[in-house]
Amino acid sequence: MLRKFWVKKDERALLFRKGDFVSVLTPGEYWKFDPLRRLSLESFSLAKPQFEHRLVDYLVSSEPAIVAKEFHGVDLGATEVGLRYENGVLAEVLAPNTRRLYWKGYLAQRFETLDIGTDFSVPAALVPKLAAGSGRGAVKLAGADGVYTVAVPQYQVAVLYVDGKVDCLLEAGLHYFWKFNRDLRAELVDLRLQVLEAAGQEILTKDKVSLRVNLTAGYRVSDVLVAFAKQARPLDYLYKELQFGLRAAVGTKS
Repeated sequence: MLRKFWVKKDERALLFRKGDFVSVLTPGEYWKFDPLRRLSLESFSLAKPQFEHRLVDYLVSSEPAIVAKEFHGVDLGATEVGLRYENGVLAEVLAPNTRRLYWKGYLAQRFETLDIGTDFSVPAALVPKLAAGSGRGAVKLAGADGVYTVAVPQYQVAVLYVDGKVDCLLEAGLHYFWKFNRDLRAELVDLRLQVLEAAGQEILTKDKVSLRVNLTAGYRVSDVLVAFAKQARPLDYLYKELQFGLRAAVGTKS
């Protein structure tokens, strides 16, 4: 008995016999001799080009000719990031160690691979593509959770930590980094003159008279990296130094 199978123009299909893969069918009408109805068809819309299927690894390893003809293949290493474009527009960021297949079809797809083993900053030319369509530079595309964004206001800088260690100083502006395989954190530091107040300090004078003293100090961070290299929390250290200095000054007076 002949059976008819139909694949639409915007589809691809997998033909199975008793659940076992036979071939990929392109658009068209197919007549198959199938008296026991052992054939089945699984269709895929090309509007969603990613091929998410149990056969991905099998096709890559055992059917290279089919993969080369019907799919775009992505196989990233441990320190590689992939970029997938649809019709010239960045559509997806692919994490390291990703293996995927994408149907070849009416969508013009292009793929790029970036090595982030040593340089994990996002290339300047790529930043507008990541920020496209976002009001404040927030990344909005598939795989965006792999991009770390630091917004540094004017008159401030940011200390960038990589895996808990100080890495560099970021000037005012938007900065993008690949955070795959890394723990990234940024701390903002204001470079303008700041005021620090040590209020309500109970201090005994030399002759045991109790005084409540307030102290206001102005400070400006001149060398951010040196400050953060010597102290994990420079502002807390400065506050304690003000307290100690105030007690030393008042405690010796009568």
